[in-house]
Amino acid sequence: MAKIVVIAPHPDDAEIGMGATIAKLAAQGHDVLICDLTDGCPTPFGDRPTRIREADMALKALAPAQGGRLRRIMLDLPNRRVQHTIEARHMVAGVYRAHGADVVFVPHGLDAHPDHVAATRIAEDARFDAKLSGLATPTPSGMQDGPARYPTWLFYYYCSHLRRVPDPTFLIDVTGFEGAKRASLEAYHSQFAANPANAGLVERVMAGLTYFGSRAGTAAAEAFFSHEPLTLGSLGSVVGL
Repeated sequence: MAKIVVIAPHPDDAEIGMGATIAKLAAQGHDVLICDLTDGCPTPFGDRPTRIREADMALKALAPAQGGRLRRIMLDLPNRRVQHTIEARHMVAGVYRAHGADVVFVPHGLDAHPDHVAATRIAEDARFDAKLSGLATPTPSGMQDGPARYPTWLFYYYCSHLRRVPDPTFLIDVTGFEGAKRASLEAYHSQFAANPANAGLVERVMAGLTYFGSRAGTAAAEAFFSHEPLTLGSLGSVVGL
């Protein structure tokens, strides 16, 4: 099974962009780690204890009933002031090493939120830094140091603040995991239900599952982008042979 790291600029970004996929991967037995770069504070309706509590509730909503591994850590970079620095890159590289990452998911780089743009650059460059055998990287709290490694895949999910139409290169069928995604989003009460500026956001995100499901020929799907070509062993996974 794969070791997977999902980089999120703030708690709720991973759930918005790929919550159902996270739930599916964990249920399939993959070892999934959500890495929040910040605590998401300050926000108009959520302080740090609230945001941490909501992130924990969201994690439980995505966790499989049995089997699989799904965890969450926070690097505690400054919210609204995330910067693409060497120090931040090495912190994330340390996460890749400690988790033994095979696959990394990061926000798509086209975004209006400076934290998101910086997070993507940090995560991309950390993939390179993690393979440098002569480089010492910080070990995340609660994790053990790991050897140098280069995650095989880096994929992008969509949680953009731009009013743009996603341009995915592949979709993941998440039929059956719609409820887990909705529950994870609803866990962020301070960000959605309590914030008039985000009224209807949960329903719009859920509508995206249905739309991309229609493109995939399934009930629900989530969209992803890759700069690198995907390799198929056969056409079976595409055309059902």
